[in-house]
Amino acid sequence: MPPTYQLPRAPDRLDTERLELRRPSAEDAEAIFAAYAADPEVTSYVGFPRHRSLDDTRAFLVLSDVQWTTWPAGPYVIRLRDTGALVGSSGVMFETPYRAQTGYVLAKHAWGRGYATEALSAMVALAHGCGVRRLYAICHHAHRPSARVLEKGGFLLEGVLRQYAEFPNLTPVGPYDCLCYAIVLPG
Repeated sequence: MPPTYQLPRAPDRLDTERLELRRPSAEDAEAIFAAYAADPEVTSYVGFPRHRSLDDTRAFLVLSDVQWTTWPAGPYVIRLRDTGALVGSSGVMFETPYRAQTGYVLAKHAWGRGYATEALSAMVALAHGCGVRRLYAICHHAHRPSARVLEKGGFLLEGVLRQYAEFPNLTPVGPYDCLCYAIVLPG
């Protein structure tokens, strides 16, 4: 349920040392589709179905706008500051004014370079600035690279959520056990 009072708004754009994170726009559809959303390997452990067409990516952008209209923030696309190349996405998805979920997905060529950790750090700061007290993330129990990013980002493993989530790009679809990581931010 959206809040009935005014929450601090997140900026449409954030810059880190190497990344530009910004609110997605309709012009990003082709780059999102090509960089990561249609890649079977990249989307194995994500919670959304692999994009089969640009229409799927455009539908994501509509949902993104709804999040941004309803809450202080939503998804961000991740671009490299030096080249402008779109390499993934992250974001803060609000559930209540004080509780939100984050995550990240990166193109295969961007794996292992610290971009996910850098983007996650930006999302933690953004969430704190918007008044979030509990920021959490879930990942498939076997996806160790994602768990490692969360650990490097200061998130603590709270436990295993048994038979918690479907992963629509894995066979069978699930539900699968997930690791729940969270960070409590100062008030």
